[in-house]
Amino acid sequence: MVKHNNVVPNGHFKYHWQKLVKTWFNQPARKVRRRLNRDEKKTAFAPRPLKSLRPLVRGQTLKYSAKEKQGRGFTLFEIKQAGLTPAFARSIGITVDHRRKNRSAETLQKNVHRLEVYKSKLTLYPLKPNRPKKGLINDAVVQA
Repeated sequence: MVKHNNVVPNGHFKYHWQKLVKTWFNQPARKVRRRLNRDEKKTAFAPRPLKSLRPLVRGQTLKYSAKEKQGRGFTLFEIKQAGLTPAFARSIGITVDHRRKNRSAETLQKNVHRLEVYKSKLTLYPLKPNRPKKGLINDAVVQA
C-alpha cells in the first residue's frame, strides 16, 4: 500500500517463474511403487491373520447400547481368563486395551469364548523349522 502523493512503484515481475513451479507427475508411479512394496512386505511376513482379533463391545449411550460392534482391544482380565499374557496376545494378532473395563459378565464370557475359539484355530509356525518352541501355544511341528 502506498501512502501520500508518491510515484506508483514499478513491479519487476519478469523473473523466471517456471523454475519455481513444483510438478507432481511422479505421483501415480510413486503410488504404485508404495503399493508393491507393501505387498512385498506382507508376503515376507506370511502366513499371518488378515486382521487382528478385536472384542465385541456395546455402544455407550442409551440410543446405541443395543448395537454390538468391534472394540479397540480385549481387557487384561479377558486375556488372563483365556490363559494368555498381554505381550503374547499382541504377538499373535490379538489387540489389547489396558484401559477398557469389564462391566458386564455376559460380554466378558463372549469375549473369552472368542479368544478361546481363536486359540483353537491358531497355528504358530516356528522360526527355525527343526526347533519348535513350547509356550502358551506350542509351535506346530513342520514336516520337511
